[in-house]
Amino acid sequence: MGKITPYKLTAILTAIIVVAWGCKKLDLTIVNPNENAVFDPFAATKATFGTNIDFANLNNYANQTKPAYILNDNSGNNPITNPKATLGRILFYDKNLSINNTISCGSCHKQAFAFSDTAIVSKGVEGGVTVRHSMRLVNARFSNELKFFWNERAANLEVQTTIPIQDHVEMGFSGVNGRGNINSLVNKLGGINYYKEIFKTVYGDTIVTEARLQESLAQFVRSIQSFDSKFDAGRALVNNERDPFPNYTNQENAGKNLYLAPPVFDGVGNRISGGVGCNGCHRAPEFDIDPNSRNNGIVGVIGSNAIETNNTRAPSLRDLVKADGTSNARMMHTGQFTTIEGVLAHYNNIPNIAANNNLDNRLRVDGVGNKLNLTATEITQLVAFIKTLRGTNIYTDKKWSNPFLVQ
Repeated sequence: MGKITPYKLTAILTAIIVVAWGCKKLDLTIVNPNENAVFDPFAATKATFGTNIDFANLNNYANQTKPAYILNDNSGNNPITNPKATLGRILFYDKNLSINNTISCGSCHKQAFAFSDTAIVSKGVEGGVTVRHSMRLVNARFSNELKFFWNERAANLEVQTTIPIQDHVEMGFSGVNGRGNINSLVNKLGGINYYKEIFKTVYGDTIVTEARLQESLAQFVRSIQSFDSKFDAGRALVNNERDPFPNYTNQENAGKNLYLAPPVFDGVGNRISGGVGCNGCHRAPEFDIDPNSRNNGIVGVIGSNAIETNNTRAPSLRDLVKADGTSNARMMHTGQFTTIEGVLAHYNNIPNIAANNNLDNRLRVDGVGNKLNLTATEITQLVAFIKTLRGTNIYTDKKWSNPFLVQ
């Protein structure tokens, strides 16, 4: 290397100073491209449900209008709120509530059929099927009977909501044969991002519990109501159910009278005058089941020759049929009837089954099943009246529909 002259040394030092000064002015800070991004607390919720679920603009579940003459309300200490009913809607349709992600509550209780099922028995997990026909859920809130299931094995709706989840053949979290139990489901849901967001919003934390599942599911089910029928339009015009409805045909009013009026029997159970007495068990205007009702003479067990006499619960008679008058689903716990006429044929001649020691007293005289001796005209009148209990909104209202974008 040649000798560095004073001139060259000065040039080198000058260059170093220039570079150092330039570096001093460089901004070498590493910029986070997401630093200014807005955190979305509902990112997973929006990805799963799109605009179907919007916690900034919730559907009205809590303050739905109902007629002044509807007095029953079994909400108790679990009144409907919009946030919890919304969570209940999501849970109702979420197949994650089954052991293999194939079945939801909505699989057996379909909005298109007034929250019932057209099949005699509903499909469960891994080839399983329900023991009884799926009960319609319309106006469950307005039943004076607090117990649920056909055989009333659940003390209330809250208890009922998680029993199918824990049934081995229905949704599978039974805790037997290697399957997880309800705690397994709680842990499973707690790991799903949209539930973390929603539970945080609804309850203030992300903790999933069975009690919270029951509370929210019950609120959603109780929110499912139907009061836009021809009956309701007529009832609003009169003082009580027994007055003639101005909007009814003569046939419909005659059927209403038959429904409401008690029958008069002779000493051996033959109706000789009066009405049919349906109102004794299925009381207007809610058309819910009397809590004191006993067995109605249907004692069959699906797929078996055995009998069971402890099925004493029934859903409201509202929305037995669709707007076009055709049946929504099969009727009775056995699903053995597909028409109102078939049901009336049963009550027209109550079978005498020796093993049925639980037949309702209103259906027998001195231990013998009643014979209503309905005429063809009376049957037509009764059917015409019962069909006036059907509404339309229950099938189309989005707040009760499946919110999932893909499932």
